[in-house]
Parts: sequence; structure tokens; C-alpha cells
Amino acid sequence: MGCNVAMVCDFFYPQLGGVEFHIFHLAQNLLQLGHSVVVITHAYGDRIGIRYLSSGLKVYHVPHLILHRGTTFPTLHGTFPIMRNIFIREQIDIVHSHGTASTFALEAIFHANTMGLKTVFTDHSLYGFSNIGAVLLNKLLKFSLTNIDRIICVSNICKDNMIVRTDVDPGRISVIPNAVVSEDFRPLEKTNRKSIKSSNDITLVVISRLYPNKGVDLLIRLVPKICSTHSDVKFIIAGDGPKYVELQQMIESQRLQNRVTLMGSVPHEKVRDIMCRGDIYLHPSLTEAFGTVLVEAASCGLLIVSTTVGGIPEVLPGHMIVYADKTSVSSLAAATNEGIRQLRQNKIDTSSFHQQVSEMYNWMDVAKRTAKVYENIYQNATPYDKNWLAMAKRFYARDGIWANHLYLLSVIAEYILYISLEWLFPRSEIDLAPKWPYELYTSGM
Repeated sequence: MGCNVAMVCDFFYPQLGGVEFHIFHLAQNLLQLGHSVVVITHAYGDRIGIRYLSSGLKVYHVPHLILHRGTTFPTLHGTFPIMRNIFIREQIDIVHSHGTASTFALEAIFHANTMGLKTVFTDHSLYGFSNIGAVLLNKLLKFSLTNIDRIICVSNICKDNMIVRTDVDPGRISVIPNAVVSEDFRPLEKTNRKSIKSSNDITLVVISRLYPNKGVDLLIRLVPKICSTHSDVKFIIAGDGPKYVELQQMIESQRLQNRVTLMGSVPHEKVRDIMCRGDIYLHPSLTEAFGTVLVEAASCGLLIVSTTVGGIPEVLPGHMIVYADKTSVSSLAAATNEGIRQLRQNKIDTSSFHQQVSEMYNWMDVAKRTAKVYENIYQNATPYDKNWLAMAKRFYARDGIWANHLYLLSVIAEYILYISLEWLFPRSEIDLAPKWPYELYTSGM
């Protein structure tokens, strides 16, 4: 029997990124499995209200004040009226939120628990404990996940990080990795590749958001070092962010305009074309829960050179990747030199990478495993899971004495608001959205 699922996150189409594509592909495959899925996100420009994507995927773009990098302004209770309306209208059974940094996602969990709905949270990132921003975010996540039914992490290291950050029972956490549409990341045929690469130069590709946590500072120091060592090595760097200008300055100061192509932001449909122009994919990231881009690059037939942070060692088999021992320029340079040496001496055959990746990663498999998590929620449900008093007690026992009282005050205010909304806007007066059969969309109607 299919469930009515609401995927909630600040980050979704038309913004592009790992979380956005995860939600889109997971939703598409859950639809194929017979579940009803809607996505709830904030408005993007004039994209306000209800929109439909492929296979009839319904998206609610909710107008809200936007802060840094697409995250909505936190209100705790402010989004409750509209989310309650959507949950009732769509007859939602499970609210599945994504992303620690998404205000919409965390508030949706709080509201859904108040309404007695089942809740699931997927974490896509790793967070530390060394700065005030991470500490506050971890506290907020710990509060939000107090009454969560299940948590999904994209790697085992992500699961360990989640347990430490939130003190959640490990039995409630499942590990389900990301996937890739392998057909969208096919390597070029040999004849086409020769037309693109007429010389024997080795090209290193980097496609990333140009932020410090992606290792761009390492990249800025690494590129001149590799170029001075190898006269036949070139770089293609795609992406945008606050480090873009520093990359430009490095290229100009080192006079590497003929050897480094800085492309800026590129649409996702062009990523495969850029990867196919390279021989090695370079990944200098300082933190990574999974690293979907590594799977995409390997699917395109590129050898990977990467740091060993986070969940990266879990992503690909050893013969596809060369690791840097440390997150340092010297270690990354040694790994890059080793990757170049292996390609020059034909010590590795990348022609089989695409087939191997297609067998390892599949979105339908991710959807089936996620559906199992949904089923497990109902199989192990107890009457006290969504009892309001029981949930309030869990909040009160969650953290220190000051936090406990603040949590309890928030829960009481939320429940008063819930009762008020039930009285002011009765469920009987909210029109239910029709559930259109998935087959109508796939048949081309």
C-alpha cells in the first residue's frame, strides 16, 4: 500500500545541487513504486504556488523571507498554518525532511509531530563542533529530531556524525547512499573522444561550489604546483562562489591562462560534457558526507583523485580512486602526480568504470530502501510515539535545564497554535487534492 509523502526542504528546483537532485530522483522513483509524493519548498523568484514537474510530481513553492544561500528565515511557528493546510490537503502520512541547514525541513518535522504524522529526516552533510555556527545548528537539529521516527544518512560516517551531534538512538538511523542516473553520465565513444582531445595532454577537471569547505584554498595553491611539474597538464574548473575571484587572481598572477580554464557556474545538463573533456577528476574537499560528483565522474570514465574526508572512502572501490593521505597541498599534489603517472603508464583501465558504477548505484534501489524505512515506521509504531504529553516529556528530558524549559515552552505554544488552527480553520473546510494516477503522466496524457 502506497504512502502519501511530503518531501520538505529549502533547496529544490530551480536551484541545482546534490540535495536538490536527491529529492527529485527519490520522489520520481517513489512515484513509480506507487507512493504519492509532493515537494514543499520556498518560492524562487516568480515561481510561487503549485508547479508540476516530470511524472506529475507536485511542488509547493511557499512564499517566505529568504536568507543566506536559499535558506528561509527561521520562525519556528510561523510556517505552521500553511504547512498544516498542505499536509491536510494532500492527506500526508509521512513528512520526509532533508538537510540540516534547511529551516523549512526542521520546522516541518516539528509541525508534523504536533499533528501526529510520521516523520523522517535525511542528512546530507557533516558538521563539526569547533565554531559557534555549527554548535547552534547542532542544538537546533537536536531539538527538531527529539520525536523523529526515523533518520536516513547517506554514509556510515554521516551516521556516526549524526549520533554524536544529536544523541539519537542508533537503531532509528538507516544508511542509504545517494545514486546517479548512469545513462546521463556515459563516457564518450573513442572516436568522439579523439575529436575533443586531439593531443596527449592530461586534463584535470574540478566541478564544485567554490567555497572554503570544498577545498578551494588547497586548489589555489595546488594548480601552480602541478603546472610547474607537468608541462602537458591542463585544468578545467567549473563552479561559482566566493572563492571565484581568488582563483582568477591565481591564474593571472601565475600566467596560467592557457592551461587553466575557469568556466564559472554551469547548468547540470552540461556537467557530463565537461567531465568527458577530462582524464582525472580532482576533488580537494575538506568535508563530504558522500560525494555524488565522484560517482558521476567515475561513470564518465575519469580516474578520481580525492581527499579522504568524511564518507568519501565509502563511495567508490579502490581501483577507481587515488587518495591524498592528508588534507594538505603536498599530500594532494603527491596523489595527483600518482594519478597522472598511472594514466601515462596505462596502469589503469577506466573504460569499465561506467558499467561498474551503473551496477553499484541506482535510484530505484534507493527508493526501495527508503520505502522499507517507511514500512518499518508503521511496523514498529506504538501509541505513545505521537502522544502529545509523551512528546512533551521527551523534549523536557532532552538537554540542559535552561534548554528543557525553552523546549517545553515552544511545545506548549505550538500545541496551543495547533488547537487554534483546528478551531479557526476546521479540517472539514479544507479541500482535499485529488490523487492523480501515476500512469496518466507516464502514458503521455
